[in-house]
Amino acid sequence: MESGGRPSLGQFILLGTSSVVTAVLYSLYRQKAQVAQELKGAKRIHLGEDLKSILSEAPGKCVPYAVIEGAVRSVKETLNSQFVENCKGVIQRLTLQEHKMVWNRTTRLWNDCSKIIHQRTNVVPFDLVPHEDGMDVAVRVLKPLDSLDLGLETVYEKFHPSVQSFTDVIGHYISGEQPKGVQETEEMLKVGAALTGVGELVLDSSSIRLQPPKQGMQYYLSSQDFDSLLQRQESSVRLWKVLTLVFGFATCATLFFILRKQYVQRRERLRLQQMEEAFREHEAQLLSRANPEDRESLKNACVMCLSSFRSCVFLECGHVCSCAECYHALPEPKRCPICRQAITRVIPLYNS
Repeated sequence: MESGGRPSLGQFILLGTSSVVTAVLYSLYRQKAQVAQELKGAKRIHLGEDLKSILSEAPGKCVPYAVIEGAVRSVKETLNSQFVENCKGVIQRLTLQEHKMVWNRTTRLWNDCSKIIHQRTNVVPFDLVPHEDGMDVAVRVLKPLDSLDLGLETVYEKFHPSVQSFTDVIGHYISGEQPKGVQETEEMLKVGAALTGVGELVLDSSSIRLQPPKQGMQYYLSSQDFDSLLQRQESSVRLWKVLTLVFGFATCATLFFILRKQYVQRRERLRLQQMEEAFREHEAQLLSRANPEDRESLKNACVMCLSSFRSCVFLECGHVCSCAECYHALPEPKRCPICRQAITRVIPLYNS
């Protein structure tokens, strides 16, 4: 706290930062909670022969937010893995990721750093079909890359370390970047894989489509079953809730600390003012009762003992209010008895 009783700049920054972080965490928690609530309220529909009749009876032949589980089946052609034989899928993602060590001038340490230098995703049309054979029903999946949780399986992964000469090592050390190598990854959504879709289910003429939902709801294509997907979302909500409560408590504690410090400072100032007024009243009474020749000596008397002359100048406040004996008797840390500022040094005062 400053001498005037106002919060310091550091305390304002701490309180402001804590408040902003709490507000951001609360906003994220509300978003996560809303997503989990919408997911919990999604209608679970069995992928079977009666699916078309269910959609026909629905308003607009549409279920705005539905859950459907099935197996992946390609419509026409399939995608072949570039690295694994007899591995076919409907979505293929090839990624090249560079790994390197970067020198941090602040911590004086080498930190791992990675960056995607190339990524390509190939998609072919596919359907969701029942896991049981013999059912002639399929759901066409639209815009799969717009889904929030695309359940791709890593089928190939290899790290290619960088080969460096001695000159390259010296150059990279001077530049602050040391390449480690490139990681090559292939991910696929395989044919026959189990997939859970959460989105808008629409009956259009004779075909059924699963597409991104409207009204800002999340679109999911996950390799997990619906119960696991919902449990993961609810766990995320609990985590954000705990973080929000922790930072909210920290903000309240900071505010309480600042207000309490202000209250203590204000109470101390009032006490000092009362002491100063009482001293001046006492001094006035002594002056009124003293002889004329003693009044001048009382005006220059030490404010603490009222018997010795004032002989110390306190810095940085500049008050002359104490004798040397009373100054040495002040408790540590020594403060001026008039303004309560810290005494950094004392200059002796000599009366001629």
